[in-house]
Amino acid sequence: MTRFMDIHHMEGGVSAKDVAAAHDADLATQGDFGVNYLKYWVDEEAGKIFCLVEAPDAETANAVHRKAHGLVADEIYPISSEG
Repeated sequence: MTRFMDIHHMEGGVSAKDVAAAHDADLATQGDFGVNYLKYWVDEEAGKIFCLVEAPDAETANAVHRKAHGLVADEIYPISSEG
């Protein structure tokens, strides 16, 4: 599987509580797709969410988001390693 970093841009900001709930929904859904959401980071004020995920491909990673809560990533990048 490939690791990806996805980025969500939420106009008007986002609350850490709402992101935690969305992440929980991803975790509950990911098994249906063979995906593993590993970690996420939030910049509440800027409305940015970053998700680290292992998935067969970018579309499958986004399919989990789509089914779990409907908030697909605006950007998604394959990454080779953590620094």
